[in-house]
Amino acid sequence: MEILKTGTDALFILLGAIMVLAMHAGFAFLELGTVRKKNQVNALVKILVDFAVSTIAYFFIGYSIAYGVSFFSGAELLAEKNGYELVKFFFLLTFAAAIPAIVSGGIAERAKFNPQLIATFVLVGFVYPFFEGIAWNQHYGIQAWIKGLTGEEFHDFAGSIVVHAVGGWIALPAVILLGARRGRYTKDGQISAHPPSSIPFLALGAWILAVGWFGFNVMSAQTIDKISGLVAMNSLMAMVGGTLAAWVVGRNDPGFVYNGPLAGLVAVCAGSDLMHPIGALFVGLVAGALFVYMFTFVQNRWKIDDVLGVWPLHGLCGLWGGLAAGIFGTKALGGIGGVTFTGQLIGSLLGVGIALLGGFVVYGALKVVFGIRMSQEEEYDGADLSVHRISSTPDREPNW
Repeated sequence: MEILKTGTDALFILLGAIMVLAMHAGFAFLELGTVRKKNQVNALVKILVDFAVSTIAYFFIGYSIAYGVSFFSGAELLAEKNGYELVKFFFLLTFAAAIPAIVSGGIAERAKFNPQLIATFVLVGFVYPFFEGIAWNQHYGIQAWIKGLTGEEFHDFAGSIVVHAVGGWIALPAVILLGARRGRYTKDGQISAHPPSSIPFLALGAWILAVGWFGFNVMSAQTIDKISGLVAMNSLMAMVGGTLAAWVVGRNDPGFVYNGPLAGLVAVCAGSDLMHPIGALFVGLVAGALFVYMFTFVQNRWKIDDVLGVWPLHGLCGLWGGLAAGIFGTKALGGIGGVTFTGQLIGSLLGVGIALLGGFVVYGALKVVFGIRMSQEEEYDGADLSVHRISSTPDREPNW
């Protein structure tokens, strides 16, 4: 039975890893559909190469920082327990690689390609695993300190803070340091609309992400005996809540409607194993409305050109999710308990602080050393032609 259990656990987490790997296609198509046509190829290439760089950084550096596990041993040892430790790395890698995928959407259409790959390596190799180890592996005694202070540890079941808030708050400094796309805001205060290039591709990306998210959340149990249908149901309710709120507040705008379910799913990650489904629905409703309102506010009032709205979507909705776990996870509101609002507040703000500092240091250093923005001519031509020498739909026949 023990052999069957280890084999089942390996298969369980492998399926989760594959589902979350598929989410990266969702990131790619969501960005492709949102950016202008001249930057579609760049979105596709960037997400794939970022994932490859993330794998190298996490395998050789990041996973060891977070969990103290090294893969510098014989394959025979690595294959023990049906290779469970290897597929566990694969699963957690897909989470880590979401960090540059999140950032990618904010800095789209004007960021240099190669400096972003350097940022990806540093973020996934050092910044992300530093907080991951604190939240999920008891590093530096911080969880014990939070428990001693508040009565319970900081709880983040599937990464509202560890993955989404960290990714979103890293992206904010990157977007600010880059500056707005040329022509986005005029000197006389006018705002130039840059509508999505393809609503169908945007919708496809959102659907792929939403489906894969059930692997992201449910498989965060990591072993088959800990699987919970409550996590799946809460994910569903938050997804629906986010969709409905974005539809109403966004006044039928399809870009908002298709980001609504993602906002709800971001927010429910942290407490999806604790909340009552009605609580998860409310968390999703708040997240969907929060995204629409803050996306509009950030773009139009603050004039921060966050192309896909990754700071409102992942940064703010992720932060809301970390706090919401401390509200709707309590027994008083129908949850399972074992969580406190104060503990969630401390852990969430710690994650935000590390992400902000990491974002400013990494992108600030790259800006000084290499420059992080394409030239005016390159940006005008678009990243597809400037970087990749081909557009998504070439207009002319081959010239023999």
